[in-house]
Order: sequence, then C-alpha cells, then structure tokens
Amino acid sequence: MENKINSIAMPLYQRKGAYIPRVAAVHDLCGYGKCSLGIAIPVLSAAGCDVCPVPTGVFSSHTAFPGWYMHDTTDILPDYLAAWQKIGVEADAVYSGFLGAPEQVDRIRDIYAMFPEALRVVDPVMADHGKVYPTYTPELCDAMAELAEGADVLTPNLTEAAIILGEPIGDAWAGENIDDTEAHRLVDALIEKGTKAVVLKGIQRGDGLIRNFVGTRDGAFLEVHNELLPYMLHGTGDLYCSCLLAAIMAGRTLEEAVRFAGDLVHDAMTVSSQQPHFQERGVSFEPLLGKVAALLG
Repeated sequence: MENKINSIAMPLYQRKGAYIPRVAAVHDLCGYGKCSLGIAIPVLSAAGCDVCPVPTGVFSSHTAFPGWYMHDTTDILPDYLAAWQKIGVEADAVYSGFLGAPEQVDRIRDIYAMFPEALRVVDPVMADHGKVYPTYTPELCDAMAELAEGADVLTPNLTEAAIILGEPIGDAWAGENIDDTEAHRLVDALIEKGTKAVVLKGIQRGDGLIRNFVGTRDGAFLEVHNELLPYMLHGTGDLYCSCLLAAIMAGRTLEEAVRFAGDLVHDAMTVSSQQPHFQERGVSFEPLLGKVAALLG
C-alpha cells in the first residue's frame, strides 16, 4: 500500500478491486452516549472496512454524565496484541483516539511496528474548549503529543493543537475564534513536528459557520466550512474522524474526505435534534450510514 501524502487532492489509500481493507481501531468503548468505538465500528464497516478494535478503556457512559465508571485496559493490551501477532493479523490503517494511560502510546507504537505500511490516523482526543478531559493527566497529554508527531493524518481541535505544540490553553481558547493566519501557523507548526497532514477542526468566528483547516507537508492549505448549528453534541469529533477515514479508505482524496466528514456530521446533528433528550444521548448518525456506504459507489 502506498502510504505517502503528496497533496490534499491526492488519494491517501488506493482501494483495489474487491479487497476489504482492515483498520485497527484503538479507542475506548462507551456503553451509553455514542462515541469512540460505538461510532468507529459502524461507520467504517459501512464504508466496507474490516474493523478490528483495540479497546483502550471501557466506560459506562461518556464523562459528561455524573458517576461514570471506567475500566482501564492498559494491562491487557500486550497480551492482546501478542495474540494478534501469533495469528498473523494484518492492517491497512491504524486509527487511534481516546487513550486511558501514557503506556498505551507505547502499545500503539507496537501496532505501528506490526503494520509498518499502514496509514496512521491520530485523533488526539484529550481536550476541548480550553479544558483537558477529566481522565487525562499531564503525562498522558505529553504522550499523546508525542504520538501526534508520527501521524500521517492528525485531526486536533484548537485546544488539542495547543497542547501538542506546548502552547497555553484556557479561556482564550474556549471560543475557538482564530483568523486564517493563526490557523495556518498552527497547521504548519504541527507539520513541522512530524505530522504529514493536519485537519484543524471546529474553528468558530460568530458568523454562523464552523471551519476546518487542512494542510499537508507539501504546503497545500485549504478551508472547508459548514453551517454552525446552535447546540453541541457529544461524539461529533469521533464521528467526524471516522467519516474522514471512511472516505479515505474508500479511495477519496483528503479534500473530498474532509468535505464528506463535515457534511455528514452536520446532517447527523440535524437528525439528532429530532430525538428525545438528544443532547444527552449523543450524535445520531445511524440513519445516515447509507451515505457512508455510498462512498463505495
């Protein structure tokens, strides 16, 4: 598999005939409040991928609910991955998200060593709106920042980009309002640290749009935007990156994948608003999986 990113307008993965690509999905499993593996598995499966989960933790619900329970799977991962090696598991992409401990970054590096030609997609799930998630320690944030440096595709929000770059976060970042020059600077700085392509997500300027900025190592830079809806839903970041990878594994260019992901998340948020208690339940993407499957057409 060719794993080099040459331009926003070039496919990152060449789909071949009837072959079904395999994705190692390194995320947590959340029982209630759709996110992580609960999104990655159906979305990537709809795009004709064989999804092989590597669970980084098991949650009763997402952490916005009071009294959530987490089981850290760090201790089981060495044996889990060793068993994969014994039976000759192969993968075309490694897609990581929420992590439970700094040691899990070492396990992802083990996976990279197992599948050296696989596309490396890192969604550095650790913070948003100027605040770090409650399970993330400074050591885990540092480890995630190191992992980001080796990504083929990195998909941070503004707060996560600042953490990776060692820049301050806080109230100034909560509004996620930066101009094009600052967005370009952040994307370039992330690429300079080793990432091949960056999708900087969720920039808002009070004009009714939500912007994503895309840049690659060869200097290409692009803005893609969607309507900003007047509510927030849990799981939209996971849905965005899963849709992005789904389009990539279907042979789409990075630009096409970014546009597809933004459009589908927007539509899923609209569907979600029609559900009872929708802001608690998380993003409702299920009726739209047909659009993901249509990527194969």
